[in-house]
Amino acid sequence: MADPLDLVHLRTLVAIADTGGFRRAADALHLSQPTVSQHVRLLERRLKRILVEKDGRGTRFTSDGERFVLEARTLLAAHDRLLERFVATNPGRISIGSTEHAADRLLPELLGVLRGAYPDVYLHFRIDRSTSLAESVIKGALDLAVVLGGSAEPLGAEVGELQLRWVAAPEWRLSPGPISLVAFEEPCSLRKRALHRLAELGYDVTVAAESGTLDGVMAAAQAGLGIALLPFHAAIPQTLTEVSDLPAMGCIDVRLVARRGLGPDIELTAVEAITTHYRSVTERQLKGVA
Repeated sequence: MADPLDLVHLRTLVAIADTGGFRRAADALHLSQPTVSQHVRLLERRLKRILVEKDGRGTRFTSDGERFVLEARTLLAAHDRLLERFVATNPGRISIGSTEHAADRLLPELLGVLRGAYPDVYLHFRIDRSTSLAESVIKGALDLAVVLGGSAEPLGAEVGELQLRWVAAPEWRLSPGPISLVAFEEPCSLRKRALHRLAELGYDVTVAAESGTLDGVMAAAQAGLGIALLPFHAAIPQTLTEVSDLPAMGCIDVRLVARRGLGPDIELTAVEAITTHYRSVTERQLKGVA
């Protein structure tokens, strides 16, 4: 019996066809572009056929690739219909992921709502980065994930937003010369946004420190290693200060991504709970309450 195809790789290939390129597919799936490329290479190696080839500065599907995408759509649609028919609407366990940015104050409220709605269900939580969480939902390893948006083709439903702020150590001062940036490891939409905006402003930027966790980024900024662009749910920690000399960066949306086949009542309950949470946060901020 031949080895089965990886459904995650099939979804990646279909996303390339739907979005028009590797970079856009990576943004839509919250994956890095090298990961998207690897998925295609593994498929091609498995099939012993070229599916995508270079076309000038871009890429295009070969005739084999076009036929394969059509078949992949059919297979994925059948897979999703099977899940919808046989995955329980009210499972015995609900696994929920969240970024560190969104977890503060949110998870206890979401936990209370879901426990009230599904008292016999075991709830399991995981804190991770948006890219990893979104990929886990696509693979079916997580039922729900609260992630940061910012990609060209965002996943899931928008449930709130967080204010983006430039922060640094209190003694840090903006100067006309190069800027040292503290950022998350790639792939990271916040990192891309910060680098792009600083370049637009005419600064030479060096990533002086990087980390895979929020605590690591904040510790590097607190140590004076550079400036960081971060979303905040509440007040900025006293160990950091907001850099008001740089233009405001607005907000980043918070999104809820649900596993295919998850009961719609569970997703709706989570969406309503998270939306209510962020609405109350906004109201408190407008009233000047921490």
